[in-house]
Amino acid sequence: MASTGKGFALVAAVTITVLASTGVWNPFPQVWSWITTNGPVAPGARWQQELGGTPQSVAVVGDSVIVEYRTSVEAYGLTAGVPLWSSDADWASIAGKGSDAVVVTGRLLTKGYQVMDPRNGALRRADTTASAVWTYQDAIVDLSCAGGNDCRLTAWDPRSGNQMWTVGTGGIGFVLDAANPDLPDTRRLVTDDVDDDVAGPQPMPGLLGFPDDGQVRVIDTAGGKLVQTVRPARDQRIAVVGGRVLTVTGTARDGTCYYGVTATDPPRNGVVWRRDGLNLRTAESGSNCEQGRDPAGGYNVVLGVDPYGREVLINGYDGRNLWYGDKETGVVALNDAYAVLRKDDTLRGYSFAKGKAVWRQTGRDGATAALTPYAVIVVSKNRVTALTPDTGSVRADVRTNAKVFAVGPNGMIAVAGRDMAYLAFS
Repeated sequence: MASTGKGFALVAAVTITVLASTGVWNPFPQVWSWITTNGPVAPGARWQQELGGTPQSVAVVGDSVIVEYRTSVEAYGLTAGVPLWSSDADWASIAGKGSDAVVVTGRLLTKGYQVMDPRNGALRRADTTASAVWTYQDAIVDLSCAGGNDCRLTAWDPRSGNQMWTVGTGGIGFVLDAANPDLPDTRRLVTDDVDDDVAGPQPMPGLLGFPDDGQVRVIDTAGGKLVQTVRPARDQRIAVVGGRVLTVTGTARDGTCYYGVTATDPPRNGVVWRRDGLNLRTAESGSNCEQGRDPAGGYNVVLGVDPYGREVLINGYDGRNLWYGDKETGVVALNDAYAVLRKDDTLRGYSFAKGKAVWRQTGRDGATAALTPYAVIVVSKNRVTALTPDTGSVRADVRTNAKVFAVGPNGMIAVAGRDMAYLAFS
């Protein structure tokens, strides 16, 4: 009987091997997946899906979850995590908002891009000439260059694909390529615990600045007009914020750096506001006042430091103080409506509209945070909490060491290694 059992086992093993080698049926991937399945990303996840690689970015787009890898893009259903479609691409970005959002994809070192439906991957529009693309809630802006000094910016409606405006910009295309290349504006306050793009696309600013061989060309996006060309001095840096052109000056003298900020209104170039002694932290540490980075801030807000070491949040449009701190309080996250402030082990949510703190969390020593349209994400000690921005009410509170990649109206996507999970809000 023992030899008979061994014979059956041998026949079964040979049969399975033959079926697998001929492509009729291959159980080995399922078996291997079962063997290597990791534990849950977080307790109470609505669903968990093993990804085909390490994601570059993840976005919630309507009822779809878009995952960007280095050489491909995949879509999953938000309800159950079921794979929907996939496409070959080196980069992907989201444009539009809500049900009007689309997926924009392209390849590195290849001109052109594709606009795809997030639900089924259907092609909506294709371009074959653009070298760079910027994606916003209300526009897709692309850059095409026919020659060295013949470049053109064009804005498109994300949903309909209709052209909104187009304008010639000279030769700005040599240093700009792929999706959302850096422009002279503001940089987001980011943390390693949350993905840089967790907030999703922003509205298109009223003014956009584009670098061009040591100068900045300023475009009015209301109608697509070149309104100013600015060439900063060696001790200056330009940032286009809140419909203003900010000129940050950093002068080395007496063993220190002396800063000043002037905001002008193109095309008239009149001074709207000025701040002496305001440091927007545009200089790298130990750089002898050489300014190598954009000021931190949001769509219309900049973060600065006064000569006494107190942080201040300023409205970029009119120069008003939105919040003025003390030496012990720091800003850990901000957008145009709120800021998250930290002092010791306490986090506070500050509303610019109300001019006061609207929520508080204690016992969050070393916590980091990110602001999104749907929730404030607070991370500390393998714990992720989602709060409503206006009241601080808890929408989710889970124990996990996963990284939050995306936040939608009803939940957030967290990724640990190659495992992705949907954590629904209560």
